[in-house]
Amino acid sequence: MGIVAAALEACAPKAPALPGGPGTPFADYAAAYDQATGRCRGIKAITASMALSGTAGSTKLRGRIDAGFAEPARARLEGIPPFGKPVFILVADGPHGTLLLTRDNRVLRDAPPDAIVDALAGVALGPDALRTVVSGCGFADGAPSAGSEIHAAGNDWVRLTFASSTAYLVSRSGTWHLAAATRGPLTVTYTLDDRGWPASIGIRAVSDGRVTADIHLRLSDVDRDTTLEAAAFRVDVPADAAPLTLDELRRAGPLGEAR
Repeated sequence: MGIVAAALEACAPKAPALPGGPGTPFADYAAAYDQATGRCRGIKAITASMALSGTAGSTKLRGRIDAGFAEPARARLEGIPPFGKPVFILVADGPHGTLLLTRDNRVLRDAPPDAIVDALAGVALGPDALRTVVSGCGFADGAPSAGSEIHAAGNDWVRLTFASSTAYLVSRSGTWHLAAATRGPLTVTYTLDDRGWPASIGIRAVSDGRVTADIHLRLSDVDRDTTLEAAAFRVDVPADAAPLTLDELRRAGPLGEAR
């Protein structure tokens, strides 16, 4: 678990405040959403290297995650230390996830991928949610059912209502961009590059009014036009790897008591 136990010299940037209040009805909300997410909604597979910082529970996080995601519900995450082989490899195919802790030679098999990610980093996100978040589309929760316009902090915002989430668009140079999305306890925020793609992503989880995870991902080497073979979502587990349970991982992870 070395990648999630190193000390940080600086915390992740503070999450931006999202506009509140009822706003005023915005009739063109569907067109604004299409403009903001038209490119990222077409991404079926993506790879990226993500510099990780922030906190999960009382644990400070730092490291690099090399990641690949593909539709439907496939993911591969490798925790990369400054030197040597990956600290962990997580692969997911549908509801089945396998986590190999390479330094400890332990393996967790056939567990829900979102539960594994939650134990590792404090955010319960499955493969498809991770793909759409990293692609810049937030939670991609179907089509919005309503929109309201809010003027706040010198920006024109549109707040969109979905079946199980909320999205926030901001207008820049006459073009709508997805700035943030919320679903249940999770909030995702974006910092965009000059082409309108995510340069960095903030992911925050809150429980009972307390921030339980505050993660910052800085993206590089992003490939949005890629094809990932099925073999990418498998991991070679050493024959002598000792079994690991999800409960053990939770206790040893950043939200557990063991460090």
